[in-house]
Amino acid sequence: MSEMTDDDVHVETQGQGPPVLLIHSDVSTGHSGWRKQITLSQRWRLTFPDRPGYGKSASAHRVDFEREATIFEPLLERGTHLVGHSYGGIVAMFLAAAAPERVRSLTLVEPPALGLTDAPEAINLRKALQALWEDGPRDPFEFFHLFAALVGERPWPRPPLPPSMEAGVRALMGERVVWEADPDLDALARAPFPILVVSGGHAPGFEALCDAIAGRVRAQRAVIRGAGHSVPRLGRPFNELLEQFWLNSEGASQATGMPQHRGGPSLT
Repeated sequence: MSEMTDDDVHVETQGQGPPVLLIHSDVSTGHSGWRKQITLSQRWRLTFPDRPGYGKSASAHRVDFEREATIFEPLLERGTHLVGHSYGGIVAMFLAAAAPERVRSLTLVEPPALGLTDAPEAINLRKALQALWEDGPRDPFEFFHLFAALVGERPWPRPPLPPSMEAGVRALMGERVVWEADPDLDALARAPFPILVVSGGHAPGFEALCDAIAGRVRAQRAVIRGAGHSVPRLGRPFNELLEQFWLNSEGASQATGMPQHRGGPSLT
């Protein structure tokens, strides 16, 4: 099922069951970014919007994580399992902090909020990305080639980029930069829902950042190797982790009236 919100955001929903809201990364769409998770719609009701400026969602504004959190808030119904990948993970942090009473669980996959830690590895990654945004090439193919190498994404093999992908890269090039993101981690640490932070085990900067975020919000932590920054593309291993986390959250909520406590051993 497809629809458009009042903000001209294209939304797709598949499946029946407890609600899940999936927010995709840059240079992607709701459907393409979560295509390996579609099998979960056999047991969960998946909602995956195209972020403004991507896919079928038109936008006259630059990509901005705070603005997107406001736009997506109407999609967040009570009891939703919220999942965000990369820039979508930053959006998910702002969204969950703003409406914690509607969140059943929060999963963050390598959210690049590089201003949240002073770990040397994360600082090095931030400086490299800053240099790309400030002094890098303006040609979309060349920009994305360098960007993909820095963040652990799959590069496009040769120019030109497909038109839809070029549009996505241009949106990326003009976005509000990730190191400006300052979500309310104290609010997330106080929230009653469990949090899981996932990384791909491919870059010291992302590992240090995910460790720092997990520590500050008292989250569970997992590393799934094999796809670099694009952890959702792994499909089954990532899906099994997600579903077990969701089921634990659902079961604890039904048994006690509250989601599970987020302490305990690492999921790494």
